[in-house]
Amino acid sequence: MNSDKPKKEILTQARILWDYMKLGQPLQKADCVIAMGSHDLRVAEYAAQLVFGGWAPLLVCSGGLGRLTDKIWHEPEARKFARVAENAGIPKDQILIEDQSANTAENLRFSRELLASKKIYIHSAILVHKPYMERRVWATVKIVWLELECLISSPPLEFLEYPNQQIPMEDVIQIMVGDFQRILIYAERGFQTPQVIPSHVMDAFAYLVKAGYDHHCVKI
Repeated sequence: MNSDKPKKEILTQARILWDYMKLGQPLQKADCVIAMGSHDLRVAEYAAQLVFGGWAPLLVCSGGLGRLTDKIWHEPEARKFARVAENAGIPKDQILIEDQSANTAENLRFSRELLASKKIYIHSAILVHKPYMERRVWATVKIVWLELECLISSPPLEFLEYPNQQIPMEDVIQIMVGDFQRILIYAERGFQTPQVIPSHVMDAFAYLVKAGYDHHCVKI
């Protein structure tokens, strides 16, 4: 990252990406909650809250080890998520664990296969991820699980509230820029549906890449 870039401007441009990536869809009751694995255990905490709140009777924790966790954890994301949910009071018989997936598409595909193996056929789901992953999940589910009635949700945290000791702002911006880039290139590869991207959002992405926030971008 170039040290001469003003921090305030970096945050301004990063917030533009955040606001674009976060959909903010209103909650509706569903057949299950699917907590999609990541390095942020607050996703599991929030997913458990949704089950407690009666939004769905079943929790699927999905995730093996992906690009953000394979070097920092030795246990699948789903198993960490399930333990968080159990510690929050969700009974084990309301939790299913899918611990083989390594990306967003596999989270969805393998969760559907797990449910089918248990003779559970859902029509609707609340898909829970990090706030800045909402649009990527939406774009992916429309390819992988088109018939599913779903909404995307995330821990209710604003941009400046989201960073913590485990995930500092520098990491948030680096990862978010990489996830935005995947919206661009994965649509071209047929992995996600194309998204309408306003010019000011593309400008924010270009600004951040030029400023050195490209550590999680795919090399193309």
